[in-house]
Amino acid sequence: MTTDRLTAKTIKILGVVSLALVSGCFDDTTAIKIHMAQVKATTTNYIDPMPEVHPFNHIAYSADDLRSPFVLPKPEAIQQKMQQMAGCLSPDTNRRKQPLEKYALSDLTMRGTLGDASKLWALLEASDLSLHRVAAGNYLGLYNGRITQVSAKTVKIIELAPDGAGCWAERETKLSIVQSEVSNK
Repeated sequence: MTTDRLTAKTIKILGVVSLALVSGCFDDTTAIKIHMAQVKATTTNYIDPMPEVHPFNHIAYSADDLRSPFVLPKPEAIQQKMQQMAGCLSPDTNRRKQPLEKYALSDLTMRGTLGDASKLWALLEASDLSLHRVAAGNYLGLYNGRITQVSAKTVKIIELAPDGAGCWAERETKLSIVQSEVSNK
C-alpha cells in the first residue's frame, strides 16, 4: 500500500511540473515579432563591392652578377678585404684557429699553473666552465691574441686589433690569476 501512495504522489508531482513547463511555452511573443519586424525594416542588406584588382607588373632582377644579400660572402671576398697595404701589421688568415679563440678575454679566467722551471703552462677556465692548458705561443681571444709569457701569477698576451684604417695595431694585455675566496666557517 505504501508503494501505491508513492507512485500516486510521484505522478501528481510530475503532472504539476509538466504543466508548469507546458504553460511557459504559450507566452505572448508579439513584442518579439514587432522588434524583429522593426530591425528588418531599418537594416539594409548592402555588401561593399570587391576592391579593384591591379595588374601585376613584373620587374626583372638586373643584379644577377652582384652578390646576393641573402648569401654569406665567399672566403675569397673576405680575404681580399683583409689584404693590407704594404708595411701594415695583419693577422695570418691561413693559420688554423685554436679552441680558445672563440672566447673573449673577459670570458677567460686564469686558475693556476702547471710545470716546472723549464716549461710552465697556465690553466685557463672559459665561460662554459671548460679548463684549458696553454703555454707561450698559443693563441686565444677574439683579436688574434698570442701568449708571449706564462708566469706563476700572469699570462701576457699580444693582440692584433683593427685600427679602423685597414691596418692592425698590437696591444699587450694580461690575464692574472684569480685568488680563491676562502670562507671562514
